[in-house]
Amino acid sequence: MKIYADIQSGNCYKIKLLCSLLDIEHEWIHINILEKETHTQEFLNKNPNGKIPLLELEDGRCLSESNAILNYLSEGTPFSSTDTFNKAKILQWQFFEQYSHEPYIAVARFIAKYLGMPDDKQAEFKSKQSGGHKALSVMEDQLSKTQYLVGDSITVADISLYGYTHVADEGGFELSGYPAIKAWLKRIQKYPKYISME
Repeated sequence: MKIYADIQSGNCYKIKLLCSLLDIEHEWIHINILEKETHTQEFLNKNPNGKIPLLELEDGRCLSESNAILNYLSEGTPFSSTDTFNKAKILQWQFFEQYSHEPYIAVARFIAKYLGMPDDKQAEFKSKQSGGHKALSVMEDQLSKTQYLVGDSITVADISLYGYTHVADEGGFELSGYPAIKAWLKRIQKYPKYISME
């Protein structure tokens, strides 16, 4: 299988991390979004939405959206669940990640890290801080009760939220006030075959 992505993107990195943890063989194809490599006709034929990450299976079928890819790759592994309620809880955290976490933490990081904090983006950067801290507070509350987001074993819910949380400081979010999150990050980093974003 082929994965079209940029490892500096949290949405892409979480796919790479899961592949490493599960020993999933794949070809990693670097895509530069700033050079509009997702806008070529060849890429748009694979994903009309023009975004990464994108998974292309050996038979040519393609799957986009990072959490959909995570769920596909984790099916039948300990990172998923056969319990319908727990599976729904995994999805709950993944929807939370895309709607309540990523729009603040990832966007603030993009402005600071990718765009270099231009003057015309500083107000937007500042506007993302309260929403990002609200999301971190929700995670902190859960992780003060359980080792992982869905109970006491790691799932793709954790991989989904790890992607941008572990680099939240690059978006201006200091994690020192979130001890349960910091402990959770360390637990994930101790897993065999863990790989960093760099």
